[in-house]
Amino acid sequence: MEKKSGPLHRRQILQAGLAGVGAAASNQVVAADTVTAAMRTPGRPMSLYGMPSPHEADVQRIIAAAYPEVSPGTGSSRTPLHLLDGTITPAGLHFERHHNGVPDIDASTHRLLIHGLVTQALEFSIDDLMRYPRTSRIAFIECAGNSGGNGSAQPPQTSAGAIHGLLSCSEWTGVKLGFLLDEAGIDPHATWMIAEGGDASGLSRSIPLAQAREEGILALFQNGERLRPEQGYPLRLLMPGWEGNLNIKWLHRIKLTDGPVYAKDETSKYTELQPNGIARQFDLIMGAKSVILRPSVGMIVPSAGYYEISGLAWSGHGRIARVEITMDGGQTWTNAELTGPVLPQATCRFRLPWEWDGKPTVLQSRATDEKGNTQPTHAALMAQRVSGQIYHYNAIQAWQIIAGGAVKNVHV
Repeated sequence: MEKKSGPLHRRQILQAGLAGVGAAASNQVVAADTVTAAMRTPGRPMSLYGMPSPHEADVQRIIAAAYPEVSPGTGSSRTPLHLLDGTITPAGLHFERHHNGVPDIDASTHRLLIHGLVTQALEFSIDDLMRYPRTSRIAFIECAGNSGGNGSAQPPQTSAGAIHGLLSCSEWTGVKLGFLLDEAGIDPHATWMIAEGGDASGLSRSIPLAQAREEGILALFQNGERLRPEQGYPLRLLMPGWEGNLNIKWLHRIKLTDGPVYAKDETSKYTELQPNGIARQFDLIMGAKSVILRPSVGMIVPSAGYYEISGLAWSGHGRIARVEITMDGGQTWTNAELTGPVLPQATCRFRLPWEWDGKPTVLQSRATDEKGNTQPTHAALMAQRVSGQIYHYNAIQAWQIIAGGAVKNVHV
């Protein structure tokens, strides 16, 4: 009987013993010297700071410079999601988005000013902030323009990291913003705040005050160590699940106001033009989303047999409740396994064993969060926006596996 592509239960895999995988991946065992070259030579001594193996040198951020000749510090570098596993992004691979380069800031002279509609303006040094009780939170940061290339008529034929890599997830540690706002005293007329970075672009965004007070964290540490300069050293704002550039880096000023200030960074950019000519503004929370990372463009599925489909899902609205995978272009869907813990506003790893019959097929994943938000199809999302719109693209990603096992990015 002819085999068909489809999901596998773990019991099926155990019963099969992965014989096909073993036969494809290894040669016949022969008698050999079991003392390897590395066992014959003493290894290197300790180091002051651990680095990745030189054999993993290809695991790098993917740089996209916006204006390399005029402003080389303006642009982005993307996380190579397709080369990683788990959910936490190493600090050295966390994506970057800069509007005028990475500033060199001395933490000993850096200050945070809180002013505007407050009872008393306050200024904090980094040493001051280090004395406050700390909180830790695992949360993703996603640029509003992440995956925007898929909004074009012809989907980009590049790696999953190059398309979706303006997304990273870390453990962030710092001080609850609400502590400091309450200490300054919030004027009853204050409903918004503007947060400003201390870099050469002076990037600033308006943020609803109630949510900032409740959810905001002044992050000092990332994955257990002090922030890297490209991630906002010595201080950044964390708004879990909100647009990436609300998580202001190199934070030096917060001003409480009675409304949004319509700053340059929220009017010239980060608005969404609709077919009726009206632009949506302050669409701040990132939607439910997922992407299959293995297999994806740039990879080869070498032959028919057993594989694991794996990827990431996330939502700014809360926890991921379900990820479904289709292996037949959307005709049938199967629930994937979610690798715990599944946390709110954090990436979640999903996995599904799969047997490929070697014939062309289309793989897709569809995420639903705990609020019931589900990823739309590409066609449904594009019907709500004009061509070329890049912000808040969260449509279902489709990978087509063609004859020979190559993977293509397709719109379905």
